[in-house]
This record gives sequence, structure tokens and C-alpha cells, in this order.
Amino acid sequence: MKDPEFTADLSAVPLEELRERRNLCDELDTEFSYYRRLLHGRMDLLAFEQRRRTGEETRSLIEALPEILAGSDVGAPLRTEVAKPLPIEPPDPGEGRRAIDRVLGDDFLTHLPTIDNTELDEIQEMLASTEQDISAQRRYVYEAMEIILEEITRRYQEGLANVDELLSHD
Repeated sequence: MKDPEFTADLSAVPLEELRERRNLCDELDTEFSYYRRLLHGRMDLLAFEQRRRTGEETRSLIEALPEILAGSDVGAPLRTEVAKPLPIEPPDPGEGRRAIDRVLGDDFLTHLPTIDNTELDEIQEMLASTEQDISAQRRYVYEAMEIILEEITRRYQEGLANVDELLSHD
């Protein structure tokens, strides 16, 4: 989405291609959202473990796991809303093709009790940095989506596209 060509001179791009670009942005947003959920879950688990090690938390990770995974502040009542299902199948994080795949493929959670505090801090920093990178990429997607939607809207407002076609294409 960083490529300026993706949103350059959209007035010359056929409507069908604009729709394809919009759909690509939507799929990327879903993928980045999925990755952020995974990263936040891992960061929450590590943060709990760090609090447990300093004595701020007395429960075991297993005891607090339902609350952590539900996204609640530990010690607060559990949320009851259900997360929306992802409309597309998420990529397999074990493939290792991208940095995010490598980060999510790290098995540190399986040996969390044996990780020393320094390494725990390093993992937390790596996860936070990766989450910032994913969030930045997601912002590029939003910016591209906004530009594309503005062009599609302009075409409908100016009568360059037929609203009746929406049902047959979207």
C-alpha cells in the first residue's frame, strides 16, 4: 500500500479495478487486524507473567488465562461480547515468509517459566515493535482505502457509474 502507484491517477483506473483495489485493502485490513490480535494476546500474556514475577499478581498464568485471552484487564470482570469472526482464512503463521510470521511462530510461550527476566523484556519489546510496524502498515491501508473510496464516490456522484451495478458487483 506504500506504493504511490496504487492510488495515483485513479480517475483513469476502470471502476472494476477500483473495486478490486478496495477489496484488497479490506482483506489486508482484516489480515493486519488478525495479526494485531495475536500480538496483543502474546503481549498480554507476557505482561501478566512480568507482573506475576514482581509479585503484583499472585495467581498463576493458568488461573488468569481465561481473563487474559478474553482481553480483560486481569482482575476485572470478564467481558461477555463475542469477537467477530474473520471473513477470510488467516494466513498460517508457521510459514515464516515474513517478519510477522517469524514473530508469531516463536514458541516462547511453551517455555515461558524458564525464560529469564531480561529475555522476557526483549521478547515483549520485539512484540511491541512488530505491533507498531503492523499498525503503521494498517494506516497505509486505511489511507489507500480512503483515496479509493473517494474516487468511487465521486464517480457515482457525477453519474460516471451506475448505482444499479452495485448489487451485481459488490
